[in-house]
Amino acid sequence: MSEQYILAIDEGTTSTREIIFNYAGQQVASVAREFTQYFPKPGWVEHQAEEIWNAVQITTSTALINSAIRPDQLAVIGITNQRETTVVWDKETGRPIYPAIVWQSRQTSDIAEKLVKDSYSEMIRQKTGLVIAPYFSATKIRWILDHLEGAQERAEKGELLFGTIDTWLVWKLTLTSSSAAEYRSPGWPGTSRRPCLANWPSSRAWSRTPTGPGLSS
Repeated sequence: MSEQYILAIDEGTTSTREIIFNYAGQQVASVAREFTQYFPKPGWVEHQAEEIWNAVQITTSTALINSAIRPDQLAVIGITNQRETTVVWDKETGRPIYPAIVWQSRQTSDIAEKLVKDSYSEMIRQKTGLVIAPYFSATKIRWILDHLEGAQERAEKGELLFGTIDTWLVWKLTLTSSSAAEYRSPGWPGTSRRPCLANWPSSRAWSRTPTGPGLSS
């Protein structure tokens, strides 16, 4: 049996870095590639999810070539990512319906402020252990559904998927056969491993807020 290796994908806010380790924990390859930051309005920060996927493909290929390792020698792939950056994509085509809204973007501040004003802070804290803030994924999902014509209806029909960047990459790496995330990564309102908007658990606080997707299990 040929030697096996571990591939670590560090999907950061400004770049993709990949490192290959052997089973002794020794680094055998390291490659990094930056991707573009988009600032459509003051305080807004967005990424093109397909550009991130392209960066992962290039860095993976380069790391394998540089280390003379075959793809079938990768026994494990681990992903660490920029957490609350959020992507919504078409379930059938795999194409994002809007650029990924980055964790530090302020474009969902109005949604967060409305939730606080409408006294949802305590309910959300009890359900999720978190405070209301534009940092988290739920306000980003709500913003996309509100601002793209027909997105809300498509979500309710089960035509859209959402996820943080690690979920997006797992979905792409497995050719759409899997949509999972490490349980601490998805933003509030929950820790769902199946990011289908139409099946969001009704017990979660987000689905019961006036600005929430209005979805039920």
